[in-house]
Amino acid sequence: MDKKIVIIPTYNEKENIEKIIRAVFALEGEYHILVIEDGSPDGTAAIVKKLQSEFPEKLHMIERKGKLGLGTAYITGFKWSVEHGYDYIFEMDADFSHNPEDLPRLYKACADGADLAIGSRYCNGISVINWPIGRVIMSYYASVYVRTVLRMKVYDTTAGFKCYRRRVLETIDLDRVKMKGYGFQIEMKYSTYKLGFKVQEVPIIFVDRTEGTSKMSSGIFGEAFWGVMKLRFRKIKPRKS
Repeated sequence: MDKKIVIIPTYNEKENIEKIIRAVFALEGEYHILVIEDGSPDGTAAIVKKLQSEFPEKLHMIERKGKLGLGTAYITGFKWSVEHGYDYIFEMDADFSHNPEDLPRLYKACADGADLAIGSRYCNGISVINWPIGRVIMSYYASVYVRTVLRMKVYDTTAGFKCYRRRVLETIDLDRVKMKGYGFQIEMKYSTYKLGFKVQEVPIIFVDRTEGTSKMSSGIFGEAFWGVMKLRFRKIKPRKS
């Protein structure tokens, strides 16, 4: 059986973390979870530790000291997952903006031949619920901007709901990934694309969080805007084995 793991970064997600963990474990097909916990003061880590006694073989956690950024959280998770022999490695938010029931659809896309499956808000029009219209417009046109600058045929370039085949993460030089916030999502997709892997978008409906607080900031968008310009002129090389 394929080994599948879902990486979930957390910072102050006590309202959501137990529910999202139980929702993933309720799926058919044996998914494991790796929580990357960035020192949440609200007790998120304690909730995960309690659940680890209930799911000792399936629920893992790496605790980091402080809020170190989305990109570094995922890179930590990618390296751990590759080292532990997982075949399919997922990214997912803790707040139910990504529906756990879509995980099998992302897995199927990769099992059927994609190297990276993206849960896409924009490949079939705009599929976003509960966002203010200004944020929808900003996010949609950010993806248009990225697609234009990078000449990459991906409609949802900032999506954070994804499934990678292990060979992709073994090939990308993770130590050279520069962007830390949402720009990280763009850089990883572009690296995958430039290294010749097959990228497929799977339409999803994105629902904004109902509990907890968003981690979005203008600085995150600023990094992504200028980072994309630099990325366009960078040579993407595979990791040296």
